[in-house]
Amino acid sequence: MELIIAAISLGLLGSFHCIGMCGPIALALPVHHYAPVKKHVGIFLYNLGRIFTYTFLGVLFGLLGQSFFIGGFQQLLSIGLGILLLLSITLFNLRIGNSFGNIIFRFINSIKKQLAYLFNKKKLPGLFLIGLLNGLLPCGLVYIGIAGSVASGHYLKGAMFMFFFGIGTFFVMYTVAFFGQFISLKFRNQVRQSMPYVVSLMAVLLILRGLNLGIPYLSPEFEKEKRKISCCESSKAKRPLLKCSPKKCH
Repeated sequence: MELIIAAISLGLLGSFHCIGMCGPIALALPVHHYAPVKKHVGIFLYNLGRIFTYTFLGVLFGLLGQSFFIGGFQQLLSIGLGILLLLSITLFNLRIGNSFGNIIFRFINSIKKQLAYLFNKKKLPGLFLIGLLNGLLPCGLVYIGIAGSVASGHYLKGAMFMFFFGIGTFFVMYTVAFFGQFISLKFRNQVRQSMPYVVSLMAVLLILRGLNLGIPYLSPEFEKEKRKISCCESSKAKRPLLKCSPKKCH
């Protein structure tokens, strides 16, 4: 339940950032020529596509987090996620033109081309595909959501976190798509400019959490699992053998 509340809260509170980043796409959705009911369906399909992509990303990054948790590297994982978030802000602000950056920008451009094609089609099923692709575009808020899915330590929890994160963004994004003409460009720019500070704050919190400082809620201590080893005598062999394992003797 705590995971669901955290995910919805992140999506709901952070969704105002979507007004600045994803707002232009939501505002340009080819739904304004539809009748009211069909317009609602189209906007719903768009948001459903976004949530589907978020959930899929949650599965992938939840699996990554699961491998760290199994290995007992929770602290390193939390610190690493914080550093990666800070690096993502720095790299995008500096616009470093290296080969890795070029790969990212080519990927983004290919998505934009597909989006332009779907926008020109102006078909109802295409709105779901627009949402799917929209979920793959770089977004500071989505990065925070992904960090949460990795930190969940399990692919199902990661999927659940990103699903409810998407649900948290649903209301604002739905409103933007339907009543976006009332939101000024100045306000959208102000929201977009504030996002690097929000991501940086989340990164610092993740690093503090990984430092294991023993501060309740902010940097709690990681509990190490203590396993009791039981040694059992096996009667199957000709000579008695003593086998030790975490399992109890039967």
